Amino acid sequence: MEKRIFKDKVYSLLAKMIQAMANPHRLEIIDLLGQGEKTVEQVAKETHMAVANASQHLQVLKSANLVEIRREGNFIHYRLANKEIYKSWQTMRELGLERIAEMEKLINDFRKKRNVLEAVRIDELVDRLTSRNIVLLDVRPAREYDDGHIPDAINVPVEEVTSQLKKLSKSKQYIAYCRGPFCVFADEAVSVLVKEGFRAKRLHEGFADWKSKGLPVEVTS
Repeated sequence: MEKRIFKDKVYSLLAKMIQAMANPHRLEIIDLLGQGEKTVEQVAKETHMAVANASQHLQVLKSANLVEIRREGNFIHYRLANKEIYKSWQTMRELGLERIAEMEKLINDFRKKRNVLEAVRIDELVDRLTSRNIVLLDVRPAREYDDGHIPDAINVPVEEVTSQLKKLSKSKQYIAYCRGPFCVFADEAVSVLVKEGFRAKRLHEGFADWKSKGLPVEVTS
């Protein structure tokens, strides 16, 4: 095989894989599956897509060997094929945050309206977790929390934050986290807490980012 033909074929194969990711819905699915495996129905619900559309996007990712399946009864569970796929998504995400000014402005404007401007990075959180005054709130759905969470984090799904306020002490400082920088659960939780007089910030990254750094993880299921 000639060198030019070899290079054209290699780059074409790589381009097909990248093309499979180059869709806003499929990028969101990759971000979502970074939390753990999910059925088509769960993906559809979390991404506000019809089940048929979610299934179609998952099939594209599967054809590109980016996701794998596990059958359980009548359900098919999808998961990322390996941890490097989420790391690739992380790299693209951080590149976008660094190089696309419109994206940074969009995020800042969104959080400014909710009074959630300050965020804590994972490295800073690790240093601060030794303090007994810090309380970690995992505001993701209970199933995702059960599948894995930051050690000692308390699960308060975002829709339950308001009803759980009486159980929280205002003498503590709260750091809420969810799925990642583009997940709004933590923003919504912090907005409620701050409005009620609590000291609260969101974690800039999410659980999948914590896990990808090789940091300790707790599982309850």
